[in-house]
Amino acid sequence: MELDSARETRPRGGSSLPGDWSPSALGQAFSKVLHRLTGQEARLGKARDAALKDLGALIEDTECDRLFEGSGAPLRGMPEILGQVAKALEKYAAPPKEEDSRGEGHNQVAERATEVGLLFLKLLGKVEASKNSLVCPEWKTSLRHLAGPIYIFAITHSLEQPWTSPRSREVAREVLTLLLQVTECGSVAGFLRGENEDEKGRFTMIMGLLKPDLNKESWKNNPAIKHVFSWTLQQVTRPWLNQHLERILPPSLLISDDYQTENKILGVHCLHHIVLNVPAADLLQYNRAQVLYHAIFNHLYTPEHHLIQVVLLCLLDLFPVLEKAQQWKGDGARPTTHCDEVLQLILTHMEPEHRLLLRRTYARHLPAFVKRLGILTVRHMKRLERVITGYLEIYDGPEEEARLKILETLKLLMQHTWPSVAVNVLNLIESAVLHSTSFHISSDQNANLGFACFESIPALA
Repeated sequence: MELDSARETRPRGGSSLPGDWSPSALGQAFSKVLHRLTGQEARLGKARDAALKDLGALIEDTECDRLFEGSGAPLRGMPEILGQVAKALEKYAAPPKEEDSRGEGHNQVAERATEVGLLFLKLLGKVEASKNSLVCPEWKTSLRHLAGPIYIFAITHSLEQPWTSPRSREVAREVLTLLLQVTECGSVAGFLRGENEDEKGRFTMIMGLLKPDLNKESWKNNPAIKHVFSWTLQQVTRPWLNQHLERILPPSLLISDDYQTENKILGVHCLHHIVLNVPAADLLQYNRAQVLYHAIFNHLYTPEHHLIQVVLLCLLDLFPVLEKAQQWKGDGARPTTHCDEVLQLILTHMEPEHRLLLRRTYARHLPAFVKRLGILTVRHMKRLERVITGYLEIYDGPEEEARLKILETLKLLMQHTWPSVAVNVLNLIESAVLHSTSFHISSDQNANLGFACFESIPALA
């Protein structure tokens, strides 16, 4: 046992409790436990359990002033050693690589996380007790080393994922709550960005800890790391996010560029959050907005309705940023925009599409493109005619979502392009009237939405 081995360096006449050991003995005890958690012994179940048990005893029996002592330990102080121990515990509780998880069930990961979580609760309890102690001012230094690894552990195991269980999630959430209490933060957002303007926040530190696991070679070694990054990113909004753009943009692009649809969606969510919360001037600098656009635009060639949904939402918010870089001097025709390019591709995909979920997804966003382009929608009139007519002909379920959105598109088309393309619009209205009798609309509200376009005809005539 580690407690017995460390006692050799304590004073002969002293007590056997860790609180009475010399600083050197206490530092050695924690260093040896750290070695057992990170070395070859960690692969052995009995040795691993013994190391965790010894660590729990060390934390529980050591007085706060000795536990967080900043000097006296060999080579480095106790805060640094405790930080290394926290990192080792976080890595130990992390889920294995997806290819390696066959030999180790998710239940074992959840059990390990529960054990580690209980150790973190003990450690944070010591920090909380030290806050009111006049003889232990070093707790702040220790907390700086502990906060990052403990936060990553808490987020990894508090989200509902295959490697978690109800018990491990409960413990992880308790750890996160106590961490916020100890750091005197009212929320995770406050913990990351700082509770006030004078406080720096811990987002930079967290990104620094995640960075080694978020490169091209390593980001799939830990299946939780992408979720921790994404969830953490979503907590920081403007005006705090732009100063971290260099840290958050590369991992977001990396995740979105994966071959798995699940990762594409997660990455696009991250990119969308960046678009919404970073000023346009920062996105336009160094051509970042164009990089974002091309990365997101390429996903439109993947026929997955969940992915198309998040991609179109992101692009619609990115268009205003891209248009700030385009200047029309008023002479000659307006240049083709990125919105034109996307709408052209969408209409190309919509025409032959027969899968209902994709048809509904495309139709759901078509009105937003007509609003965005306004009178310039006439550039796409021929293809829009074919799409509108074709979608009105096909029944797509009791809610008639696709056909109702197509009627909404027709209404907007009339408002924005009349009378420039009066003949085209009248043909579309005739088609809408012809097929309106086959609509299976389930409520009066949908009926009003579906036939609202016809109310515009007298006003435009």
